Amino acid sequence: MKRIRLTMAQALVKFLDNQYIECDGVETKFVSGIFGIFGHGCVVGVGQALEQGGHNLKFYQGKNEQNMALAAVAYAKQMNRKAIIPCVSSIGPGATNMVTACGCATANRIPLLVLPGDTFACRQPDPVLQQAEFFDNYGRTVTDAFKGVCHYYDRILRPEQLMTACINAMRVLTDPADTGAVCLAMPQDVEGEAYDYPEHFLQKRVWHLDRRPITDSQLERASELIKCSEKPIIVCGGGVRYSGCYKELQSFAEKYNIPISETQAGKGLIDWKHPLNLGGIGVTGGKAANVIARDADLVIGVGTRFTDFTTASKWLFNENRKVLGINICPFDAYKMDAEAIVCDAKEAIIALTDSLSGYKTAYSNEIASAKAEWDSIVDDYYTKELPGGLSQTLALGIINEFMADEDIAVGSAGSLPGDMQRLFRAKNPETYHMEYGYSNMAYEINGALGVKLACPENDVYAFCGDGSFMMGHSEMYTALQESLKLNICIFDNMGWGCIENLQNNQGTDTFGTVFRARNPKTGMLDGDEIPVDFAKIAEGYGAKAYTCRTSDELRSALADAKNQDRTCLFDIKVLPKTMTPGFESWWRVGVAEVSESETVAAAYKDMQENISKTFDY
Repeated sequence: MKRIRLTMAQALVKFLDNQYIECDGVETKFVSGIFGIFGHGCVVGVGQALEQGGHNLKFYQGKNEQNMALAAVAYAKQMNRKAIIPCVSSIGPGATNMVTACGCATANRIPLLVLPGDTFACRQPDPVLQQAEFFDNYGRTVTDAFKGVCHYYDRILRPEQLMTACINAMRVLTDPADTGAVCLAMPQDVEGEAYDYPEHFLQKRVWHLDRRPITDSQLERASELIKCSEKPIIVCGGGVRYSGCYKELQSFAEKYNIPISETQAGKGLIDWKHPLNLGGIGVTGGKAANVIARDADLVIGVGTRFTDFTTASKWLFNENRKVLGINICPFDAYKMDAEAIVCDAKEAIIALTDSLSGYKTAYSNEIASAKAEWDSIVDDYYTKELPGGLSQTLALGIINEFMADEDIAVGSAGSLPGDMQRLFRAKNPETYHMEYGYSNMAYEINGALGVKLACPENDVYAFCGDGSFMMGHSEMYTALQESLKLNICIFDNMGWGCIENLQNNQGTDTFGTVFRARNPKTGMLDGDEIPVDFAKIAEGYGAKAYTCRTSDELRSALADAKNQDRTCLFDIKVLPKTMTPGFESWWRVGVAEVSESETVAAAYKDMQENISKTFDY
């Protein structure tokens, strides 16, 4: 057996450089670059291995470990989980900064490989700089925090352990049913230790994304369930995108006249103008999908996790409905007490299309009527001018109308995801990129960088609240560094608007959710507004910036930005409380059972009444 003597870090770089994935006969490189922020726990290990060359990995210089890892999540999501950018950090805070991003990746079923530095395996220099000591277990380090948010975790204590660690890491990263965050913690002394690695470990390795077929018995059960239904509805989830079956799903719906509703991850795959596409469903859904879903006798979930926002906290569907769960992941297929069909979504939809001969739903004009009403509602939100300033929904409509068919919208947290699932009209498949499994504030700008790395030829628009911008925008500098143009749309409503709405709707007066100065008279945060000039912040980075207070100013800024060759930021000053309301939905939150407030008591009573309309499973 031929061997080559390398440090653990050098072998890791060579291994990553030779990983490929194959799906439907198409083979692509799985790792083409690495994000990193160098510190004493990695710069002389992985940093040295990258610097000496002999590989084809492009190094991207992150500015904050959480933010670069969020960019990596977005990259993998936009690449439909067929490519990743691993993230390297030093020990201590550099490592734990990535924990949140790992939670985001795992919640969204997105592959993310993090490579945090760790304390010395030999323990001789301990305690080293940035090492947190645990008195109950000397072997415990801060990287143990990754165990709670990763699908696979390993600490490489000897250089030869790299081989099994890497194989298992890739096993999870390329498994559509079990993917998520993976952490390989690397003690800084081990990074530099050498071993005679077998050459076959470092050679090109192809991971096959084989489609799991639907079995005959599964097809029989699913077909019978559909044939017995009169008014089914399809819930199109993110699995439809990752399986690449949105064309097949549309043909299936057309053949049997079944309406389609969209989750955040499944939105935009079917043309919004399609007569069977009712739009978003659930808490942040629209009236059309929610009204039709309420009367449906069968819910066909395709590649969806059936989150509380999709099911309106298991309140949306009627008590006589049945559920068919088509999902590659058994954990998701069995949700909602569903008839679980564990297989690839594309395989299932193609088979079902051929197996329902003679079937016809009982819908007459309900679908067209609901869709027409909803389209009219969206048109109104997108065009209505309000006295006193610019509304959030009008600003969204202006940007949506301006964007070209191939432009990509990126969002994540605050009130914008609700507005976007309800109102946004994606013009092409895979141009609506919403992280709403973790609703990770600070994802938007950093995620836009990841999307731009995945699709450099497309214009990318980040939809971001002022609160999210404050939490993390460091990778704006990385975009400028890499000459990647982002369009950052900040909707500044002077606070956490959606949480203030939630607070008020559940009976509590505004408290801690708007951005104001401390009032010396009351001692509360209800003093004067402290306006933030986000445009100046962007200009300080070197970006082109615009301040927009009217619809005309926004339209003019968008047109001018089209001619710019660098990142542009739109500081859009919108009126508070001008987002969309809920439509025929309910969301369960933990309202106080005991309160001196009559409005809180009323909200608790209302919650109990709605809980009585939900179903336990």
